[in-house]
Amino acid sequence: MTAKIASIPMVFTALVVFIGCTVWTIYHSFTRSRLLPAPDKWVGLDQYERLWSTRRWLVSIENLAIYGICSMILSLVIGFTLAALLDRKIRGEAVFRTIFLYPFALSFIVTGLVWQWILNPQFGIQSVVQKLGWSGFAFDPLNNPDIVIYGILIAGIWQGSGFIMVIMLAGLRGIDEDIWKATRVDGIATWKTYLVVIIPMMRPIFVTALVLIASGIIKVYDLVVAQTSGGPGIASEVPAKYVIEKMFQSQNLGQGFAASTMMLVSVLIVLIPWAYLEFGGKRRD
Repeated sequence: MTAKIASIPMVFTALVVFIGCTVWTIYHSFTRSRLLPAPDKWVGLDQYERLWSTRRWLVSIENLAIYGICSMILSLVIGFTLAALLDRKIRGEAVFRTIFLYPFALSFIVTGLVWQWILNPQFGIQSVVQKLGWSGFAFDPLNNPDIVIYGILIAGIWQGSGFIMVIMLAGLRGIDEDIWKATRVDGIATWKTYLVVIIPMMRPIFVTALVLIASGIIKVYDLVVAQTSGGPGIASEVPAKYVIEKMFQSQNLGQGFAASTMMLVSVLIVLIPWAYLEFGGKRRD
């Protein structure tokens, strides 16, 4: 009880700062704020109309959708697969676990630069494969506007899959050994045990992993800056980069606030239905 009372000031401060800053941002998204906030220059929905008529913003939304969907699916599949393999008590598990988790310890800037070099056609994957005899091989995603977002996706998956693996492995280690013994006695195949028994039991783990992945997707910025700086052209733009550049480079706070508000709305569109299904359903039950 004492600990809860002691935490009240911190919780109250966090809520006031978060809610206050959110309301302040939304309010100024309806103004013509430029270098400095201008609460008296009310323009209504003009900033939002300008935002959704800007090709750069539309491209960033499309890229975020592609990156987000692919990242969620691939991170979960790869992370769970690696965790399932390590859960078989293989030799050298600690070494493999460290190797798979190590990329997560790197910053996105470092990861972006590393994969910029790896994907560089002059001395990266393309060059190595061509030197091995496949002279016609071409793999240069970061300079191809049609597939540049997938080059960024490769770096993101490489860094994040190890962390998801650790979360999944913790969930698998929490499964009662008696369940595995019962499935073996019943003659259920291992793959079917995972699909029908283990994965449904790990639903909270998957939800946690999805929330963590989604939070990283929404704010993806430094990975893009390190690899492509939004190029070629605007082919790899993302919403977070659009917001940062509008607020600090173009000195257009109103447009930056409008874009950040739309990012908040996109989060709420996903979060509110999930929260209702997750907690509302339990109350009804």
